[in-house]
Amino acid sequence: MRIKKHPILEFKTGKIVKFTFDGRELEGHEGETIAAALHAAGIRTMRESGHLHRPRGLFCNIGNCSSCLMVVNGEPNVRVCVERLREGMNVETQKGKGELK
Repeated sequence: MRIKKHPILEFKTGKIVKFTFDGRELEGHEGETIAAALHAAGIRTMRESGHLHRPRGLFCNIGNCSSCLMVVNGEPNVRVCVERLREGMNVETQKGKGELK
């Protein structure tokens, strides 16, 4: 599920790190976005729409929209399309608007 070769772009990958997503242990490359690691793991739904609770996936992938808001290490409303992956991160699907604990 990960693009490894491209005719124009060059992909430099960091070391493999472990992180959790909704209680599941996953792996990704350190320094890539959390969204990229989730996509490579086959996860396409980032959250649900606020009103009709419809699944939302990546949309803009540059941090301008709210389709990828998740809870990261207990902090809600993190745009995972621009947040870089680090070892041991805890990523959770955000329900609703998100609240600080």
